[in-house]
Amino acid sequence: MTTLVRGRCWAKAHPLAVDAALAAAVLVCMVIGSFVEPYGQNGGPTWGTHTPGTLSLVLMLLSSTALVFRRRAPWIVLAATCAFTVVDLVTGEFRGSVVMSAVIALYTVAATTNRPTTWRVGVVTITSLTGVAMLTGPLPWYAQENLGIFAWTGMAAAAGDAVRSRRAFVDAIRERAERAERTREEEARRRVAEERLRIARDLHDVVAHHIALVNVQAGVAAHVMDKRPDQAKEALSHVRDASRSALNELRATVGLLRQSGDPEAPTEPAPGLARLDELVDTFRHAGLPVEVAVGDTVENLPAGVDLAAYRIIQEALTNVRKHAGGGAKAEVSVIRVGPNVEVTILDDGLGDKSAKPPESADGGGHGLLGMRERVSAVNGRCTAGPRYGGGFRVHAILPVTAKPVTPAEGGTTA
Repeated sequence: MTTLVRGRCWAKAHPLAVDAALAAAVLVCMVIGSFVEPYGQNGGPTWGTHTPGTLSLVLMLLSSTALVFRRRAPWIVLAATCAFTVVDLVTGEFRGSVVMSAVIALYTVAATTNRPTTWRVGVVTITSLTGVAMLTGPLPWYAQENLGIFAWTGMAAAAGDAVRSRRAFVDAIRERAERAERTREEEARRRVAEERLRIARDLHDVVAHHIALVNVQAGVAAHVMDKRPDQAKEALSHVRDASRSALNELRATVGLLRQSGDPEAPTEPAPGLARLDELVDTFRHAGLPVEVAVGDTVENLPAGVDLAAYRIIQEALTNVRKHAGGGAKAEVSVIRVGPNVEVTILDDGLGDKSAKPPESADGGGHGLLGMRERVSAVNGRCTAGPRYGGGFRVHAILPVTAKPVTPAEGGTTA
């Protein structure tokens, strides 16, 4: 098997050498055939009773030499071999040897062109050679040699068309397999990118929320440590709870990333609006007054919409606590409007001049960008920007019945 494979590889790498060997084999067959008398004394073919003329040998040599270039110029080789065959049929004592080269040339043309062209050229070649043999040859028109020309040229055209069809079929299968492999690789890369984006959003939400609370409570504890130790103790308790929650969520995320196989299903449900009161309490403990209004019809939301609403509120309140300044208040409303759930977060802060500027409404920061990505993932819309008279407003419309889209399809446009 290895030798056969190596031989095929060598043949593909040296087509001219293969055609030269084929031409030599055809020349040997033609010369041998020219010495055979088909109708001998015993009624059968006899060897050595006939000697080909010089012209026949020259035509055999020329036609076989033309076959060396059959792949480079198939049409020219077909025309040349047919011309040599016609000369042999008209001028020589017919033995049907030179026609063998025309048969090989016709097969090559049929194997390298399309089907309509194959049959048009085949009909012309078969009709021309058979007609010349019947009309001008030394044998009667009904002789089996004449019918042999018809049969051999017809089989050459059919065989070439069959080989071409098989090659096209194999190439189509190979192309589909390669395209499927490329598609699988692209799909794998897309899924990896989506998963990285999802993990980045979750980590940002978890870290930004809890670290902001830890920072606030630690500042409170440091401020009242000497005068009001009870209040400092309470603030440190909140720091411990927030840090524990952050560590638990980070541990769960990193644990999923470190698994070599398929990750097991999480045992704890993903956060949603059912845990909204718990989320709001953490901000209230950090000194941010938050008013919440949740409609009665906001229940049994799809998991993706429920998680997106929770994370949007979490990120928006974190931004309020970081950037709105002291004395700011926040309002959260979640209502059902037709087929959509509308989430609105308002604050009346004027901004902390000593803090970093809030993330721009056009998506310059990771927080607002993460909001828009979450909203786009459920085919919703999100707007965020300053309010007239001071404060900031985040508004998200989340379709309850819409099918999720990929980041590439949904984009990050508000």
